[in-house]
Amino acid sequence: MSSRPLSLRPLPLAIRFALPLLAAPGLAAAAEPAPTTVLAPVTVTASPLQSGSSELLTPNSVIEGDELVRRRATSLGETLADEPGMAASHFGTAASRPIIRGMDGARVRVLSDGAEIQDASTISPDHAVATDPMLATGIEVLRGPSALVYGGGATGGVVNVLDERVPTAIPEKGVSGNVEMRAGTAARDYATAFGLTAGARQFALHVEGLNHHAGDYRVGRDWSGGDRVYGSASRGNSGSIGASWIGEQGFWGLAFSSQHRTYGLPGHAHDLEGCEADGNTLACPAHEEEEGHDHEEGVPDLVMRTERWDLRGEQRNPFAGISRVRVRGSLTDYRHDEVEEGEVATTFRNRAGNGRIEVEHAPLAGWRGLVGTELSRRRFSAIGEEAYLQPTDTRRQALFVHEEQRFGDWHVEGAARQEWQRIDVESDQGNRTHNGTSVSAGTSWHFTPGWQAGASLTRAQRLPTAEELYANGLHLATRTWERGNADLKRETSNNLDLSLRKTEGDTTLKLGVYHNRVQNYIHARTLDELDGLQLIEYSQRDARFTGFEGELRQALGRDYALSLLGDYVRAKLANTDDGQNLARIPAARAGLRGEYSRNAFSARAEIFRVASQRRVADHETSTPGYNLINLGASYTLRQAGLEYQFYTKLDNLTNQLAYAHSSFIKDATPLTGRNLTLGVRMSF
Repeated sequence: MSSRPLSLRPLPLAIRFALPLLAAPGLAAAAEPAPTTVLAPVTVTASPLQSGSSELLTPNSVIEGDELVRRRATSLGETLADEPGMAASHFGTAASRPIIRGMDGARVRVLSDGAEIQDASTISPDHAVATDPMLATGIEVLRGPSALVYGGGATGGVVNVLDERVPTAIPEKGVSGNVEMRAGTAARDYATAFGLTAGARQFALHVEGLNHHAGDYRVGRDWSGGDRVYGSASRGNSGSIGASWIGEQGFWGLAFSSQHRTYGLPGHAHDLEGCEADGNTLACPAHEEEEGHDHEEGVPDLVMRTERWDLRGEQRNPFAGISRVRVRGSLTDYRHDEVEEGEVATTFRNRAGNGRIEVEHAPLAGWRGLVGTELSRRRFSAIGEEAYLQPTDTRRQALFVHEEQRFGDWHVEGAARQEWQRIDVESDQGNRTHNGTSVSAGTSWHFTPGWQAGASLTRAQRLPTAEELYANGLHLATRTWERGNADLKRETSNNLDLSLRKTEGDTTLKLGVYHNRVQNYIHARTLDELDGLQLIEYSQRDARFTGFEGELRQALGRDYALSLLGDYVRAKLANTDDGQNLARIPAARAGLRGEYSRNAFSARAEIFRVASQRRVADHETSTPGYNLINLGASYTLRQAGLEYQFYTKLDNLTNQLAYAHSSFIKDATPLTGRNLTLGVRMSF
């Protein structure tokens, strides 16, 4: 590569705060809400035309407000893991990426308010997503035509994390903000976060910060490895400062954010150091067989540091024929060091930039829509003992269009995206170029008040990543020797998605059924296994994904509701004699949830049954099923313009020992055992 590196000068960011919560007597209870039988409209900001949640063709999720406060966890994957159709990669509690309909990694695009998060989480599941759910104001999950404009490779879907880094409105009273503190028992964890927005006339400023600490987390009863996962502790802090100009027709702003995080890599296998790949066979030095990790040798720490600039802007009705122009841009300097016994063993760097412009046109013959372009560049390098990938420079360009119209009770939507990619590598393997064309079309029918049926067809092409093309070396975190394939082609997904929704009345419903045929599906094929180490090579073969997710909710009078929810996905390679299963596919699950809400108090109880996963890939073991019982409650008080929300939740009430089949190291990192969380959030 002969390109000038991106540089981000560190911006001095000193955010100090003392955030005591003052208890005051005589706090008045919040007013009793009026009953409703219609789901409140929710705007999905990541949808191309910022449509309402009920208007999107394919099943989608929007988590915000009290629901987000209740579900937030240390990682993004764990925050979304209970959502129907979703799971988490689960590499301990600190590193966990979302899995959608059995697809993970680069097939799930993670955004920060519409701009891609540029970290190293798509490279390996032990790399955390560079976002803090505790600072998020909402999380959106999109699929189908609405997701296509963010990338043909997002065949699983798009996760958009909303935040307030760049203010978009002047606070009514000139100042608004929040403070939140919480603590949990399973990992002896605590976290404190704050956000403050101030503005006058046409200018606004926002600052926010977070500090968290967690020890090794406790697992369910009767685990052979003990009562806690050794080396799973984490700590970190984040902060950002942003300013914007806000006018009657839009806003323009800039923000700088910094994140530091340190967490252990549990299950690290020192006994595999020195293993080599000889052709399609593994060879390891002689060692004594041992179960799990030798504590005396210590667990490596991953020290992550990322600095990011965000440019966000939106202008409505800038000139005739144009309804809106939306701009998103980011520069990211990401680095993490894998530290063993106080010494840096491997360093990963990712310097990336991303820019996106959307132009929404005024209605033409009844059609609403937009056109846009996106550019990105990613310079990745790894140096050290586990540098299994040579430095690469990935450039991508894309053009996209999205259109929709209503015909009476019918809503029609379509999207297309053309992508070009070039990857330069500092090795003799040779550079690679790819391009892909993705299209999607769908319709929904409001066949009776409150009911909607939808269908969409998507043909999306995903371009191979640098890791899939060029990886070559030992990766102890996932216990694999990875070998790339420079001859990989683009993979093509042909997806049929059917949905049925009911949004009014005492009974509401969300149901989605899908079938996805993927041509040239890129997967890690195991060539050999020795002492728990797998030699994998990225290969291509056609695959099939079939499944459903759904939630049925029944109101029982004014204060009570009961919900039934669940999901299932079946994934296997096609055109094989034995119908070989794909690895790490989440097991089927079903859940029952009871809710109570009256005045300022709300409570819920839920039980989930996760089935055993016996449909496993070669060299993969089955995972037993388990039951989880969770309880939660919250109480809201208001006084003198301040709102206090007190909440508690008790997860895994029976202290069940459970394993996530989707994890590379499931046996070394069971799910968290019984955990009591207490928290309070003050808003003003």
